[in-house]
Amino acid sequence: MKRHQVSQTAQHPYSCDVCKKTFIGKCNMKKHQLTHSGQRPYSCDVCKKTFIYNCSMKTHQLTHSGQRPYSCDACNKTFSRKSSIQLHQLTHSGQRPYSCDVCNKTFSRKSSIQVHQLTHTGQRPYSCDVCKKTFSYKWSMKTHQLTHSGQRPYSCDVCNKTFSRKSSIQLHQLTHSGQRPYSCDVCNKTFSRKSSIQLHQLTHSGQRPYSCDVCNKTFRQKSSIQLHQLTHTGQRPYSCDVCKKTFIYKCSMKTHQLTHSGQRPYSCDVCNKTFSRKSYIQLHQLTHTGQRPYSCDVCKKTFIYKCNMRTHQLTHSGQRPYSCNVCNKAFSRKSSVQFHQLTHSGQRPYSCDVCKKTFSHMSSVKKHQITHTGQCPYACDMCNKTFVLKADMKRHQLIHTGQRPYACDVCNKTFSRKYSIQEHFRTHSCQRPYSCDVCNKTFKHKSNMKRHQLIHSGQRPYACDVCNKTFKHKFTMKTHQLTHTGQHP
Repeated sequence: MKRHQVSQTAQHPYSCDVCKKTFIGKCNMKKHQLTHSGQRPYSCDVCKKTFIYNCSMKTHQLTHSGQRPYSCDACNKTFSRKSSIQLHQLTHSGQRPYSCDVCNKTFSRKSSIQVHQLTHTGQRPYSCDVCKKTFSYKWSMKTHQLTHSGQRPYSCDVCNKTFSRKSSIQLHQLTHSGQRPYSCDVCNKTFSRKSSIQLHQLTHSGQRPYSCDVCNKTFRQKSSIQLHQLTHTGQRPYSCDVCKKTFIYKCSMKTHQLTHSGQRPYSCDVCNKTFSRKSYIQLHQLTHTGQRPYSCDVCKKTFIYKCNMRTHQLTHSGQRPYSCNVCNKAFSRKSSVQFHQLTHSGQRPYSCDVCKKTFSHMSSVKKHQITHTGQCPYACDMCNKTFVLKADMKRHQLIHTGQRPYACDVCNKTFSRKYSIQEHFRTHSCQRPYSCDVCNKTFKHKSNMKRHQLIHSGQRPYACDVCNKTFKHKFTMKTHQLTHTGQHP
């Protein structure tokens, strides 16, 4: 009764001599003082884990027995602690009685608002004793410390995949059950995680609340802007332990490491093609369904991939935001300028394992290797002519349709190939960008320069298969072969 009466008067007569925190009861103060002394006098007789408080140990022991004596009368979910069910029941009532006095965000738990308020003060009171990284939350620090120890104490009983967090394995297990309990009230798309639906709903509202203070680019997620900001600082904190290549993103490094191991763990169930990333196989599978979900809002052309649509849209605006720092040539894609820059460095890191010919791009060596197999997998549906490359077949089909979609803006001459109009432009500009490294003679076209260089090398790479006479140029050899057939050129 006396303790109750003290609680009504708001008196806290007992004070901790270390931190000056005050308490109603003497026993409460003594329990609190154990946090300063480091004593944990109560020990679980099953796993020997120690606790400051007897009640904490007893609650812990329920995890070994499996007892969950408290049941929610709304959804029948069970709990090992009375306090846990009381907090859970707030999710049914919708009550969020605690409100942040800075941003007015509401919470169902007092502890949650206390933790949240640290985001406004900037305090990060918990520090990793290995790398000194600081955290706002104690549980974040503890989870982080598992990265140093390598411990992943939670294991999925279906696929044996291990996790460092209990919450992570719980979310993972939804992938086996197929449950997607969260549904968008706008488009009815379902999700396995509450956080996923919250991010998805931003796509309907158009909100992008996070803005980069360097370039003003906006983002839906805080994690996205944090990763983006690394592009301004130049930091690449993740390093491959095989080749030491560095990356901005951890996921990029992990995907890269598969190139060393050769693992391609994702397989298409239609054509059995394998992929190193889950996102790649998901995009690939659209090629089988025929879906092209992305549409250009100018010309209505549709695309399988969003990135392709965005790159295509630059053709309407004329933007070419990526520029080569050697010759100032501009490109609409970052990957294009990266490939182009190899022409200046002379690097050809990819080699055909049949003829040892080298290439600057992996895609080029893959296309080249088809020439050794003799395969021509692409066939014109009008004349059945076959091609090694899909792009070659598409260019060929323009012969049947008569389309010449590229027009010179000087003389209005039209062309079926983009490359052809680029070459044609030089007739107006008088540019001769290709120079022989022996005599410095200049040429408008690279092919002309290569033919010219045969004069200096003395090579005659084309041989008649009848008389073995050799020629510098292919067209000269073909003209010669007519003398054997009796035809007159």
